[in-house]
Amino acid sequence: MGRQPKALKKWHEVMSSGNVKLLDTLLADNVVFHSPVVHTPQKGKQITMAYLSAASKVLGGDGFTYTREVIGKGNFVLEFTKEIDGILINGVDIVSYDDNDQIIDFKVMVRPLKAVNLIHQKMGEMLIKQKNL
Repeated sequence: MGRQPKALKKWHEVMSSGNVKLLDTLLADNVVFHSPVVHTPQKGKQITMAYLSAASKVLGGDGFTYTREVIGKGNFVLEFTKEIDGILINGVDIVSYDDNDQIIDFKVMVRPLKAVNLIHQKMGEMLIKQKNL
């Protein structure tokens, strides 16, 4: 098995510690975030940090597990599971990073439909809460 990219190690550190401040150096300024519930790609570090911070609060913590990693040159795919309100969420993070080990593209895909609807509701609530902090 090849070495784990620095970007992947740092992402795991964000998810295990809950320290979203680490995203500031992990994300490239021109990063693009693809949400499972928002039609248009979200461009830029600030909006991506907002989405990933909210996602780490909604999905992270107890019961969140990465079940599979697929690592390629310049990208990795992480499959995850989490149960929220009795609904088993299954998803993947598809991540590309540059030569500086900064994330340049982050796409989240979630299934089944019940999970997508739940994530939409919970993420909306968390993003509103973050704006009000």
